[in-house]
Amino acid sequence: MRRTIRAVAAAGLLVASTFVATAGPAHADVTICDQYGSTTIQGRYVVQNNRWGTSAQQCINVTSSGFQITSQQGSAPTNGAPVSYPSVFLGCHYTNCSPGSTLPMQVSRIRSATSSINYRYAGGTYNASYDIWLDPTPKTNGVNQMEIMIWFNRQGSIQPIGSAVGTTTIGGRSWQVWRGSNGSNNVISYVAPSPINSWSFNVLDFINDVRNRGAITSSWYLTSIQAGFEPWNGGVGLAVDNFSASVSG
Repeated sequence: MRRTIRAVAAAGLLVASTFVATAGPAHADVTICDQYGSTTIQGRYVVQNNRWGTSAQQCINVTSSGFQITSQQGSAPTNGAPVSYPSVFLGCHYTNCSPGSTLPMQVSRIRSATSSINYRYAGGTYNASYDIWLDPTPKTNGVNQMEIMIWFNRQGSIQPIGSAVGTTTIGGRSWQVWRGSNGSNNVISYVAPSPINSWSFNVLDFINDVRNRGAITSSWYLTSIQAGFEPWNGGVGLAVDNFSASVSG
């Protein structure tokens, strides 16, 4: 069924004043159950629980290279928004910026933007969502105007915002392209035809495709790169085992 609304993926329409961060490097495994709790890993990335869409418990176990969902008791109808977006990111999310980040950075200044991800899948209704956020201004708080979603996997009767507008090939892979708006920002989604467990790729390939579609210009700013899961039901055991991202200009 078609989803009528969705989280502003990483941000989730949460009000900035309600954001609660638990900062500090994760030298050993750390469990986060706070609604918006977060910590840092490798001295350069932020891992966040970001349980924005439910009051039910969700906990993640943060490792030195990613995280795993250990408890997810929320549930949402598949024609609506997911319950959360636990994720790891480089850049800024509601004033929570990763240590030493070069983001936001104007697209025209970016010389290299690369990333590597390794997902581990489990049961439930969810997508494995890799988000790229952009805005006309160097924004570090609130909702950005453009969200690029890369769906590495989807399970259950869920689909991206908007409608399918065709297919394309990026990074040597085929993608179904969806385009729409959730009322707060525009969204272009790239859906893999079958699950992808791991991939190293050029983030600029997706940014350039969105620019070629007229959705952004080179004067816009890349504000964050995020990888995680959007669960509707279940999801215990889902994990980002490894994440890395680097942007230079």
